[in-house]
Amino acid sequence: MDRETLHSYCLRKQGTTLEYPFEPDIMVFKVMGKMFALLSANDPLTIGLKCDPLWAQVLRETYPAVQPGWFKAHWNTVFVDGSIPNDEILEMVDHSYVQVVKNLKKADRENLRL
Repeated sequence: MDRETLHSYCLRKQGTTLEYPFEPDIMVFKVMGKMFALLSANDPLTIGLKCDPLWAQVLRETYPAVQPGWFKAHWNTVFVDGSIPNDEILEMVDHSYVQVVKNLKKADRENLRL
């Protein structure tokens, strides 16, 4: 898994925008104005993802490359170092997106037509 693949995958999500609100080397992907992924522009390659707290704990216990997120308690920082299968990382991105979408206003969710 490389940075470009993650970048493209996040941008393909419906209603997604890319912003740089923190630092120029942190890409922030938002759906309807709410963050679902933070991708590092520098090495080591990491991606911050929102996660259900119970699943977050399982992932942290399963993969040493999954650490508690620096942003908030219900976020994970995933070190993309080859130790986690690519499809699992993409599932984590999908899960983060869904976690954010399910908390959007009903009208915003309907606008996405998920």
